[in-house]
Amino acid sequence: MSDWQLQDAKNRFSEVVKRAGDDGPQTVTVHGRRAAVVLSALEYDQLIKPRMAFNEFLLSTPGWPDDVIDTINDRSKDTGRDIDF
Repeated sequence: MSDWQLQDAKNRFSEVVKRAGDDGPQTVTVHGRRAAVVLSALEYDQLIKPRMAFNEFLLSTPGWPDDVIDTINDRSKDTGRDIDF
């Protein structure tokens, strides 16, 4: 990521945009402080793309084979030992 002073970024805007596409995000500073970041359109699209909700992700995974489900269901129902307090 490159840092550009605002005046330089304004004067060489086409270069800032080209570098954003080739080298990644470009930071623009004002008085030495970050003020803006120029991104390529592809990186921006990745940032705003809707994300799948966690529950949708879990439900979208392939189901387990029947033998795995049978093994899980056939496990011991023993809850352990009784403890006197």
